[in-house]
Amino acid sequence: MKDYATSGLRAALASLVRHRNAKSLAQYLDKHRQAIDKELQQTVLADIPAFTDSGNPEVQPQLARHGAQHTAEIIRLLNGGSLQDFDFVREHAERRAEQRFPLEATLHAYRCGHKIYLRWLRVALAEALPDADSSQRPMAEIADFTMEYTDTISTVATGHYLSRVRLLADVAGDERAELVSILLDGYDESDGRVANVLRRAGYLDGRKAFCVALAQSVDPSEMLNPARARRMADAIDKTLQDAPGCRHIDLRNNRVIMIFADARRASGWTTEKSSLAKRLVPKLMMVGNAALIGISNDVPSTSKVPAAYREALLALEMADVGNRVISFADLPLQRLMVRFAAEQLQPVLPAWANTLQAADKNGLLIETLRAYAEADMNALKAAELLRIHPNTIYARFQRIEDITGLLPKTFNDLNELLIAADCQTMRV
Repeated sequence: MKDYATSGLRAALASLVRHRNAKSLAQYLDKHRQAIDKELQQTVLADIPAFTDSGNPEVQPQLARHGAQHTAEIIRLLNGGSLQDFDFVREHAERRAEQRFPLEATLHAYRCGHKIYLRWLRVALAEALPDADSSQRPMAEIADFTMEYTDTISTVATGHYLSRVRLLADVAGDERAELVSILLDGYDESDGRVANVLRRAGYLDGRKAFCVALAQSVDPSEMLNPARARRMADAIDKTLQDAPGCRHIDLRNNRVIMIFADARRASGWTTEKSSLAKRLVPKLMMVGNAALIGISNDVPSTSKVPAAYREALLALEMADVGNRVISFADLPLQRLMVRFAAEQLQPVLPAWANTLQAADKNGLLIETLRAYAEADMNALKAAELLRIHPNTIYARFQRIEDITGLLPKTFNDLNELLIAADCQTMRV
């Protein structure tokens, strides 16, 4: 243990045990040990809800044992015992970290113990030294000792708790990364080690459906900061606590990757559930305005997860601030065709495509074409969607016709204009 953690306690203890009444204090505490331990347990349970709210059956028995350990340690120190490494505090803190029990509750319990031990020691001193005047200095030394003792055990507990949490997080992070690599990169089904990893994650049940979602910040540069990217992953994980089935969330290629699994049906005789991807959309819509998200279709096995990942990636590419959560199932076939063929179409686009793009600096001409298509080629409905006068629609159409020679009011020309615009967007 570091000297700075115990220097104050060492000095306070040395000052206290110089007096003849130190052993009397130890004898008094030993005599009332059961009463002290009982009061400590009852006070902590009454004052700190975390101990009674916990569903872990080990929490309260461990609290009782740990309280008794402190009583025994204080008695040992007052009897002239040397200051040691508080291994029992280290073990308790590490166990609490493994149980994910809140550190602040443990530290609050130590503060409760400080008050109780201080009161019992004052009573013990009053019996040992009935003369109030002569007991003023020992009273101050008792107060110093109990305060330094509480500070020391709090320091020890905090250090070991946080170290254990970091270790557990590193192990969990390694396991997450391994599982993500297995699922996304593909695997040899004859590999027994891989099968064990998937089995531990609950991914080998033949009745499960899987889907993949990808998320990134509206500002992609945010994802280059590891701390910010991890905060986004943690925030998404918290938002999805009530999501159906199980989930696996990690970071990969500067994106948050989410792999979901849920039973398609309870058994071979029951009706298949609705699409897992569709059930996840409302949950993912709650993530927040700072994230863009793409979701794949359902796939029936872990071997198909790489294909689901590619679908989620395509959906994510189509997401924007106007449509933050995009499902692959909802992508129009034309947009998918353009996405796959955009690179091959670039060299053969007509000359007017670049001219139209250069002339449409504010994007209003292409926006008008899209609104017209969305309104089933009804100019009045398109004007309503854009909140402009119908005559403005016709004026923009005339401008487009002057540039391209095509008639936006006809189906074939409108379709060609939109395909060219989508190809230009893909290139950007």
